[in-house]
Amino acid sequence: MQGLLYGVRPEAWEAPDDANRLLAGLARVPMRLMELEAPAPPRPDWVIARTRLTGICGSDAKQVFMDFGEENTDSPLAHLFTFPTVLGHEVVAEVAELGPEARGLEVGQRVVLNPWLSCGPRGITPPCPSCQDGDLSLCWHFTDGELAAGIHTGTSKDAPGGYAELFPAHDSMLIAVPDSVPDELAVFADPFAVSLHSVTRHPPPPGGKALVYGAGALGLCATAILRALHPDVEVMTVARFPAQAALARALGATVADPEPRLALVEQAAQWSGGRLQPASKGLPMAHPGGIDVVYDTIGKPETFEVGVRLLRTRGTLVKSGVHGPARWEWSPLYFKEISWVGSNAFGIEEVDGVRKHGIAHYLDLVEEGRVDLSAMLTHTFRIEQWREAFGALATQATSGAVKVAFDFR
Repeated sequence: MQGLLYGVRPEAWEAPDDANRLLAGLARVPMRLMELEAPAPPRPDWVIARTRLTGICGSDAKQVFMDFGEENTDSPLAHLFTFPTVLGHEVVAEVAELGPEARGLEVGQRVVLNPWLSCGPRGITPPCPSCQDGDLSLCWHFTDGELAAGIHTGTSKDAPGGYAELFPAHDSMLIAVPDSVPDELAVFADPFAVSLHSVTRHPPPPGGKALVYGAGALGLCATAILRALHPDVEVMTVARFPAQAALARALGATVADPEPRLALVEQAAQWSGGRLQPASKGLPMAHPGGIDVVYDTIGKPETFEVGVRLLRTRGTLVKSGVHGPARWEWSPLYFKEISWVGSNAFGIEEVDGVRKHGIAHYLDLVEEGRVDLSAMLTHTFRIEQWREAFGALATQATSGAVKVAFDFR
């Protein structure tokens, strides 16, 4: 089968003379399209799935562009990845082969991937306290069991992902897609569940104000979730590119540009009713601030600086964006007693009093007509066009790309 293998010697490719830093990273990424052996179920309760559509996750794109920041050299998370492997975990597929002990699935069934390599997929019993609580992304055993280290599909050499024609998955990692939900909507199940986790664990107060920082897949999903589950909450979304801004407006948000940051702070403070305190250097601070929660899907120092300046006293800054560390000016964090919390992917979430997997909630909301993300899938490519696919993401200002996917159908 064909697949994109990451962690191998790169093939020669010349970036354009006017290449930005992302395209420059793409030119030297250690990944290439290769003929690979078809995978076999690593354990009896695993299955083989045939890929239909795989979205490019922002974390995968950062890995391909080598864009995690210059100071991202001492992260303890490096111990949780093993290569070479095939990236890709935003996958719509159909079941191709059942292991002898696999349960709850049928060959030919259309499914989406819950990628977490937690206790169940690793064959660890009893499950750890996090898995028992449904917090699959906080599993204690990402380096244990019969699989090589890896937090989710595409980060373990024993669990390659959806940038290939076939991939293995534990029977608990595949969730059935209703016939009424097309692949083009099912492909958003993973990023939607990531943002759903952020909102359900750190909801805005009734009638409050929320700022969504970023309008990529996570930011637009967060905007859609807030409009669907908290219709009385006012939402401002910070969008960098015109295509993102148009989608955020269509989802009902007030839209702001991230640059210049002073203008963003002034606009967001006026929108939220915050009172700006002047600063002799740097950005002013809103005190009192008028924003209850900031959902930061970017995770860079410059976005944190804006967030803590705009939040109300004892507001919440939710970090779901993935980026490397760097210094940022955080005096408002302690001055206003702001809660700065991480939000790591998803598991079992509670929506409208019902607890189930975040991906299952997404499929329900789509079926009920409460969420429609169809306009977010802007580009699809064949796997052999992988450089063009990542190139569209590297040049979003001109390409208009929001969500890009590989189409194997």
